[in-house]
Amino acid sequence: MDSSHSTKESGDIPIPVTNPKSSKAAPPPVVAATTKKTAKHPLVSRWKRGLGIIDFILRICAIAAALAAATAMGTTSQQLPFFTQFFQFKADYNDLPAFTFFVIANAMAGAYLVLSLPFSIVCIVRPHILGARLMLLVFDTIAVPLVTAAASAAASIVYLAHNGNSDANWVAICRQFNDFCQRVSGAVVASFITALVFIVLVAVSAVALRRK
Repeated sequence: MDSSHSTKESGDIPIPVTNPKSSKAAPPPVVAATTKKTAKHPLVSRWKRGLGIIDFILRICAIAAALAAATAMGTTSQQLPFFTQFFQFKADYNDLPAFTFFVIANAMAGAYLVLSLPFSIVCIVRPHILGARLMLLVFDTIAVPLVTAAASAAASIVYLAHNGNSDANWVAICRQFNDFCQRVSGAVVASFITALVFIVLVAVSAVALRRK
């Protein structure tokens, strides 16, 4: 009897008793917070991708305006049909340093805008990337005063060409060089449009960087 009793005792296997309260799943607030977080990312991605598309379209418009301004000014020249033995009445853009600076600045802006298009596409494909967006913001900010200074300097010369200055005895030349004045005036307007687009591009990049 002792041996059978010892066998029963040795065959007894203890069964652990678990508390049903401790086997519950993760608390619902954590799951709800995770779901809310995952649902927020697609919305932010759509916003940033939309800003990237706007940025790309604005850069195309700025390229057209900047290159049109540089081309119109750089090809502006007019020669009057009459001349004397010692004088030839001709107006050319490179006769004035302000116009030369205008052509260089707008050509540089147009070249930069062309080079920035791949980075703008990267911001559309990968809207959460910060390096490309920050680089565009920095260079766009630099381009704003450059183009604005060139357009303002050329605008002052165009104003004198149209109206002259009686105090300095500067005669308005646009009565004689009408075609020249029309072309340079159009180039100045296109350059100011380029500067305005650059300002909008800076604002778009700033919004894209701030939105989380």
